[in-house]
Amino acid sequence: MKISEARAVVTGGASGLGNAVAKLVVASGGRVVMLDVQEDRGQAAAKELGASAGFAKCDVTKEPEILAAMDHARQQMGGINLLVNCAGIGVAARMLGKNGPMPADLFTKVIHINLIGTFLCDKAAAAIMQANTPNADGERGVLIHTSSVAAFEGQIGQAAYSATKAGVMGMTLPIAREMAQFGIRCMSIAPGIFHTPMMDGMSPEVQESLGKQVPFPPRLGRPSEFAHLVAAIFENPMLNGETIRLDGAIRMQPK
Repeated sequence: MKISEARAVVTGGASGLGNAVAKLVVASGGRVVMLDVQEDRGQAAAKELGASAGFAKCDVTKEPEILAAMDHARQQMGGINLLVNCAGIGVAARMLGKNGPMPADLFTKVIHINLIGTFLCDKAAAAIMQANTPNADGERGVLIHTSSVAAFEGQIGQAAYSATKAGVMGMTLPIAREMAQFGIRCMSIAPGIFHTPMMDGMSPEVQESLGKQVPFPPRLGRPSEFAHLVAAIFENPMLNGETIRLDGAIRMQPK
């Protein structure tokens, strides 16, 4: 499959990594529908990208909203052959913090958005993809998860976040094996330290310091680099059931 033929749904598409994917898909000649809870930002992003882009407000913890958004995307683009799961939150909280043990509701919230939300979107997109006409290789679509280096080297305060990122990585292979009968692949990308909106709250000095922790290139990752890996996965049918680290060789320290 060629990225120019993509009919992509990108969760968390209003900003950050998801928005970079949407931009690359459209710039390559494909079509995209962005899903996000940030309605104003999402509508503005779709307007900026033009006629090949659309937006649907969607909370990935609510299955009825997901089903409605996927059906909207299917109708707008004439089908779906790529799902990129970028919706997520990165809450940092110690299990035993200064104000006592971590509230169970916080752990549950991170799991629900990052892990369960990814599964619900996979399920809804795959149900649509299975009806696609296969190409010469028998392919009908691709599901991509956003994991993290925190799945491998979670830092202090990342128990909930790391659990979700290890979870989306862990379900990649079983989903790929199950979806093989439909010609649908499943992959995960594990980014390192990237310049996303979460970084904008930090001073340039802190951002530079974080970037210097990366062996090479010694800087923050660019969302466009994440997007280019998405395109490479989409176009290479042998990439299936695996997690690719996109991290400049960084290995995170305990804190």
